[in-house]
Amino acid sequence: DRFGFIGQLDLYDPEELTIIVTRSARLLEVPLAERAASIIARRSRGTPRIANRLLRRVRVVAAVREHAVVDDEVATMALDLFGVDEYGLDKIDRRILGLLCEQFANQPVGLTTLAHACGEEPSTIEDAYEPFLLREGLLIRTPRGRVATERAFAHLGLQPRGGGLV
Repeated sequence: DRFGFIGQLDLYDPEELTIIVTRSARLLEVPLAERAASIIARRSRGTPRIANRLLRRVRVVAAVREHAVVDDEVATMALDLFGVDEYGLDKIDRRILGLLCEQFANQPVGLTTLAHACGEEPSTIEDAYEPFLLREGLLIRTPRGRVATERAFAHLGLQPRGGGLV
């Protein structure tokens, strides 16, 4: 503001993250197949820091399981082992969506209620988890509270049980 410029950061697309993961693998001396780099990139929520963290975790699993090269099968198996699904959702993301879809029967839920049910701080949900879920179209914020979308139900393999489905 002081300099007359207001910048806004954008997330990286999967192609850019694939390049970053490939470069990081080279620096870490991890033999990485191109398809494996793409899998890691797609599950990293558009963030290089997360992509690099996932790469390190995949590298450890590959080493423990004695894989000479991290291919797409090893990358998928390792990310599944760590609970990162094909959307990049982790355990807490799925817990939030599961609560909205199942426990609260897709009725609008306030942030504090959701936080208590989830066992997280309201600020953590609002700052760390909610922006990604909103951007991916899995959650919406209404004046009455948070509601899961049809896409969230489909991703979790659930059928809506009432409430205003979006």
